[in-house]
Amino acid sequence: MKQLPFHKYHGTGNDFILIEDPDGLWEYRLSQPLIEALCARHTGIGADGLMLLQRTAGYDFRMVYYNSDGRESSFCGNGSRCLVAFAHSLGWIGKEAWFVASDGDHEARVLDEGLVSVHMKSIARVHPHGLGMVLDSGSPHYVTYVQDVDAEDLIHRAREIRYAPEFAEEGINVNLMEEVANGLKIRTYERGVENETLSCGTGVTASAIVWAGNQHSEGTGKVHVHTRGGELTVNWERGAYGFRNIWLTGPTKAVFTGIISLPT
Repeated sequence: MKQLPFHKYHGTGNDFILIEDPDGLWEYRLSQPLIEALCARHTGIGADGLMLLQRTAGYDFRMVYYNSDGRESSFCGNGSRCLVAFAHSLGWIGKEAWFVASDGDHEARVLDEGLVSVHMKSIARVHPHGLGMVLDSGSPHYVTYVQDVDAEDLIHRAREIRYAPEFAEEGINVNLMEEVANGLKIRTYERGVENETLSCGTGVTASAIVWAGNQHSEGTGKVHVHTRGGELTVNWERGAYGFRNIWLTGPTKAVFTGIISLPT
């Protein structure tokens, strides 16, 4: 049986299996069913997703991300922050990084006390859709306001949107957002996980941009976003082009390291 060394990290409760894969060998050894089995909560390691840390020309590293259903997915904000912290712990990077992911190039910064900031993709447009807004913050998101986010039946409401005909094939993440005294409070249902996660970095970013879009002000801005797994901060610059210089900042934590035997 093959032995797979792995590391478990989380960013505000969004948890990931991280694998050092400099030569890209594990990308071809890990099948969709195997990744799904590794991410299974009761019979595997347990995680919202799995990531490979790879070497690639012109960058400090390449990020390859799979959802817990074992399928390669679009960009993951909290996952990228965890992978940056992982790369830093291995000595791949110093305090700054330049990496490539499914949605393009990203900068990142390792700050004090386990905080990591990642530069997110620019967002030119936010599209009205029913009672909410749809936008791409690295992954597709639907965002809508609610009166009391904790009282909502997120799973039922989100699945009606996620499996609507226009979203069913590709999937969409669904965020319910409440404005509170010191920022925003959100809950997110993630496609590929097909459940609520304790936090979602691209969801936090998408919600912050929807909120900022309602403020009708240009220039720089910042908001604190509270998730069930912890607090993240989103900074941005707004102009005629939309939103750019978007930075997602929050804590990361190494949970444990292990070796798991894989079936032959």
